[in-house]
Amino acid sequence: MGMQSSSKNSNSRMAMSEINVTPFVDVMLVLLVIFMVTAPMMQQGLDVNLPKTASTGVALNEDPFVLSIDSSGKIKTADTEIKADTLSLKIKAIFSNRKNKQIYIQADKKVDYGTVAYVMGEIRMAGITNISLITLPKE
Repeated sequence: MGMQSSSKNSNSRMAMSEINVTPFVDVMLVLLVIFMVTAPMMQQGLDVNLPKTASTGVALNEDPFVLSIDSSGKIKTADTEIKADTLSLKIKAIFSNRKNKQIYIQADKKVDYGTVAYVMGEIRMAGITNISLITLPKE
């Protein structure tokens, strides 16, 4: 009888020493998904000084289309410059086969309001009504 209880103790001790890696794997998979989603959003080499606001951010959809306006007023998407007079036609062509009809405008804080309003008007003329402005949080 005494021998039976000692073997029971050793079994429970062995079970306690095993490390459960399932929660660790779950956390790592979640982190992997987060990094995979945020990596395309980190665009390098954009020379845009964003304005700071106190508003909260918006949730990004799967493939954001970012239109940047630099301090000199040049309109770019990624590294391609778009002329202001052909903006509406180009946006219409780009979004004709995209299911995510959402545009993010990344305008330098030195760009005047009229330029940003003109770009937003051209985007609306192309039929895109879901427009968001990218800003940085205020300290």
